[in-house]
Amino acid sequence: MTLEVLDPGLLLTVQDLGRQGHEHLGVPRAGAADTRSLAAANRLVGNEPGAAALEATLLGPRLRALADVEIAIAGADFEPVRLTGNRPVDGSRAIRLAADEELGFLEAGDPDRGCRAYIAIAGGIDVPVVLGSRSTSLAGAFGGFDGRPLRAGDVLRTLPPRPVGTDEPRPGQVDRSAAGWTSEPIRILPGPAADDPDGGSERWATLLDTTWTVGLDSDRRGLRLEPPVDARPGLGAVPADQPSHGVVVGAIQLSPAGHPLVLMPDGGVTGGYPVIAIVVSADLPLLGQLTPGAAIHFASARVRLDE
Repeated sequence: MTLEVLDPGLLLTVQDLGRQGHEHLGVPRAGAADTRSLAAANRLVGNEPGAAALEATLLGPRLRALADVEIAIAGADFEPVRLTGNRPVDGSRAIRLAADEELGFLEAGDPDRGCRAYIAIAGGIDVPVVLGSRSTSLAGAFGGFDGRPLRAGDVLRTLPPRPVGTDEPRPGQVDRSAAGWTSEPIRILPGPAADDPDGGSERWATLLDTTWTVGLDSDRRGLRLEPPVDARPGLGAVPADQPSHGVVVGAIQLSPAGHPLVLMPDGGVTGGYPVIAIVVSADLPLLGQLTPGAAIHFASARVRLDE
């Protein structure tokens, strides 16, 4: 036993890099919404970059160490503190919690602080491997800790830490600002609907020219984007009776009303909405740090061969 959950915050789950290669079976990828921050936290405690860790959404948890343990935190800045003495935690370094010491967080997520924090524990969290991953699939209610969000009273166990010196040396610290989620444009490539002769090019141009707002009903399944109140509504109505087709994390679909829907790790693997664009894989971690109400804008990553 290593950590006890005293208060899970808003949404606390076990995540790693997700389930790869099972989409053809209807299994969502799951995994960390911000894989970059997951890897940073894991490197600080000497884990493999994709080791299972805790993903906290918008509001950090309260945890108690049941034995001496080394942890690291990366991603959103919820102001972690050692509750004994109310001492701030340096989020750029690994720290040691003594047995019975408690860790808490003072702030909730906002557009400037980010949406998700990752808490890595030396050795990685020990939960069953399901289809090659320890990640929690909230859509399928499997994986992670009994297939559900963590709640008060849950006790987490860890795997043995990696022996020191057997792999690349771990960093002494990481730069929290490297996430850069507050102002970076999200790079996209055109999807099939961008070439639709019935307004596809106009919708693509509007997608790029508009500053969108992340809707309040966004979650790990997808980000629902809303246009400015003084702008024309969405990208225009699109047919809703199209054949279902495969979709991937980062696909930007258009709802019947013409509002963009960006698929996240718990999103479905098939859908009938037109796909106007695909977020480049390098920018997927930025999506995971966008809070409801945050502004988001896109930039074309398309390369013209005739230039």
